[in-house]
Amino acid sequence: MFDTLLIANRGEIACRVIRTARKLGIRTIAVFSEADADAQHVRLADEAHCIGGPSPADSYLRGDAILAVAKKTGAQAIHPGYGFLSENADFADAVAAAGLTFVGPSGASMRKMGSKAGAKDLMAAAGVPVVPGYTGEDQSPDLLQREADRIGYPLMIKAAHGGGGKGMRIVRSAGEFLTNLESCQREAKNAFGRDRVLLERYIEHPRHIEIQIFGDSHGCALHLGERECSAQRRYQKVLEESPSPFLTPELRAAMGAAAVQAARAIDYANAGTVEFIVGQDGGFYFMEINTRLQVEHPVTEEVTGLDLVEWQLRIAAGQALPLAQEAIAQRGHAIEVRLYAEDPDAGFLPGSGTLHTLRLPAATRHIRIDSGVIEGDNVTIFYDPMIAKLIVWDEDRPRALARLREALAQCAIRGPKSNIAFLERLIRHPAVTEGRIDTGYLDRHLDEFLTPATQPTGLLLAAATLQLLRQEAAADAAAGTSADATSPWASADGWRLGHAGQRRLAFADGGEARIEMTAQGHAGDYRITLTEGMHTISGARLDGTALSLRIDGAMHRFQALLDGDDLLLHDGNQRLRLRAEPMYRRNMTGDTAADSRIRAPMPGRVVLVQKQPGDTVDAGEVVLVIEAMKMELALKAPRSGVIAELRAQAGDFVEADVVLALLEA
Repeated sequence: MFDTLLIANRGEIACRVIRTARKLGIRTIAVFSEADADAQHVRLADEAHCIGGPSPADSYLRGDAILAVAKKTGAQAIHPGYGFLSENADFADAVAAAGLTFVGPSGASMRKMGSKAGAKDLMAAAGVPVVPGYTGEDQSPDLLQREADRIGYPLMIKAAHGGGGKGMRIVRSAGEFLTNLESCQREAKNAFGRDRVLLERYIEHPRHIEIQIFGDSHGCALHLGERECSAQRRYQKVLEESPSPFLTPELRAAMGAAAVQAARAIDYANAGTVEFIVGQDGGFYFMEINTRLQVEHPVTEEVTGLDLVEWQLRIAAGQALPLAQEAIAQRGHAIEVRLYAEDPDAGFLPGSGTLHTLRLPAATRHIRIDSGVIEGDNVTIFYDPMIAKLIVWDEDRPRALARLREALAQCAIRGPKSNIAFLERLIRHPAVTEGRIDTGYLDRHLDEFLTPATQPTGLLLAAATLQLLRQEAAADAAAGTSADATSPWASADGWRLGHAGQRRLAFADGGEARIEMTAQGHAGDYRITLTEGMHTISGARLDGTALSLRIDGAMHRFQALLDGDDLLLHDGNQRLRLRAEPMYRRNMTGDTAADSRIRAPMPGRVVLVQKQPGDTVDAGEVVLVIEAMKMELALKAPRSGVIAELRAQAGDFVEADVVLALLEA
């Protein structure tokens, strides 16, 4: 086994590898960019070195800089994690040429799978089922159009190189093909440097099921079961679980055997994932092999009891697979979701900023947290905005879902917006609880998972009660404790002669809406008036984070967190976050020019300018496209009009809130 391991990655990934290396007594070397100088993986490693600027191209994608650190520190092996250089065959070869061990498959195996087109041809030759399509090198638009017509619609256009949902389009008719082809090629070129595409039949309402494989340098290969990743949004996985509620024992065995067959076809060694698309009839087809460890690998670890990073290290050190196929057993059910700094209600716009509050459930036998940040850290614009992976395990699927609901209820993030509330709605949705979600369900029914237009009355009343109790506690503290608590003059409820102790409260809901209400009473007994009417609150008590109260005579209990001016309430099913505001505020005159400006919603790089000064645009028409945090954002005209001025060109890096274009007044 190695004495010293360099981890060529960052964040949660690097922290995960460090944990296993430390368990095995291996010294760890971290690398970091200038933006990550104070990151958790830097603090956890035994030694860490800066390799460049904040952009991945200036740091984590610089194989030469990483190899220089490895040589300087005496590292014997390099673990690439997942992402960045993990599937870069040239880097794997460079590591080997430097006399070091690459913890992953060989560059030769990667090259066989590096092109989706070549991979499909290879798998078809090996007898692994593949989807009908076109994988040829002739990429002329006319030929691709003819091939698309031959294959039939609906059809999928996919970037031949790369992954992560980039460069993929569904085409449902011949007339839509060329427009989608150009868009797909442009995105593939920007993301992967090559614009080659492949075409394949689109399977309606498919399931996405992947098989974890391992191979060693002694010619052995096996699988560790499946993970279902059918809950997806725009081809990005949202929830992963094992075992799949869709597979029969016979289908599971057939897919496992096909995955091992695929591994043997390319002499695969180390960890990999064979991804299949599965039709409603049970027919399954090869999609690709991810020649690395997957971000959702903890799901497999929880049901098998195995440490997959340890397996990686042992196989890279030349050892044989630790177990035979028949010795691998699965127990219970595991589910993973990922907490992101993003705003689901704004098209899942990635966020950035300081994590002023980060509350996560404590780790137990049933709950696992994999994270690369802690409270006070920054989520930067340069990398994936994932905050933490939340993995739960229990004896069966219903109990695992119950564990996940309970764990998510304990999560709270203040700083950038997060997807926690979205995940809570997701795991309660019948399509998920009944195990019938397919890969397109979220995109078809996204409104079912977003914040409802009106907030639940119970949560609003609980928030108002919490604010009233807080105001009274603050007033009591300011007045001291010597006053007669029974005296009306000592009451902190805002009581005044002739005013019946009425107080007015105001909250912001995180968007543009402002919620106002009035209240009377004190010491946990109130009458609160909302828009739809008045409600009676009695016996309200705050005990730590538990708020109990009777609403119109019925007892309710909420989780309650006070964080500065923020109030977070949870009723066991859903959450409400409000910010207390002054009731009276100066009336600010609106900016009459606001609807003439097109601003950058976050820092990013302009990748496309579709309009020029003098062009006429309709409301909602795309004017520019920027790339930020690994995704493209289309910036649209706020109203119909004429472009008066453009302040950015393709290739420009722009800051958040900068005006990129103006419409004529």
